[in-house]
Amino acid sequence: MQVALLGGTGDIGEGLALRLAHDTDHEVVVGSRKAEKAEDAAAGYEATLADHGVDAAVGAAENPEAAAGADVVVLSVPAYHLADTVEAVADDLSGILVSPAVGLQRDEAGLHYNPPGIGSVTALAAQAAPDGVPVVGAYHNLAAGRLADLGADLDWDVPVVADDEDAKATVVDLTDELDGLRALDAGPLANAAEVESLTPLLINLAANNEGLHDLGAKFQ
Repeated sequence: MQVALLGGTGDIGEGLALRLAHDTDHEVVVGSRKAEKAEDAAAGYEATLADHGVDAAVGAAENPEAAAGADVVVLSVPAYHLADTVEAVADDLSGILVSPAVGLQRDEAGLHYNPPGIGSVTALAAQAAPDGVPVVGAYHNLAAGRLADLGADLDWDVPVVADDEDAKATVVDLTDELDGLRALDAGPLANAAEVESLTPLLINLAANNEGLHDLGAKFQ
């Protein structure tokens, strides 16, 4: 299976690219608005993987080329770039579109959930996606720094929402291949806001409590 990470040069893109290339045999392609930036990031990821004893190739391309033919396309871009990114690759999408983005707003008290008018960033992705392209919400609550540290053990749950059950099952299975991650079915896409709103809570807890840096969620 081919997994494309649009905006894969950013924090969550880096972590997912490294974990996918390290833990699975899937083809990983890093996308960016500029091919050179994607190529530089992919080369860095390959070097990191080699340092951890894994000889894996990471592809690189501009976002439309990365999306073309990919079975799973992860929108690893900030929420405010999501709709523009989907529009830029709409003609090239044929696989499952995954949205991990969360709308956040900071003030002196900390971070707060700031969803778009449609209710959630995942719903915004579904609105922007071409007809027939299933959208799945996943990876909203992962601490990017720890995810990208291949020397760090993970023990996190990943709530997954979608209206298309086959697409949801594909993302659940993909997530379960990553060491230390357990995918949980969180229901239809209408539940995305509840999942996304966990992210500012986790960040605020990590910021205000010693020893909770790179905090993730585990449900027991």
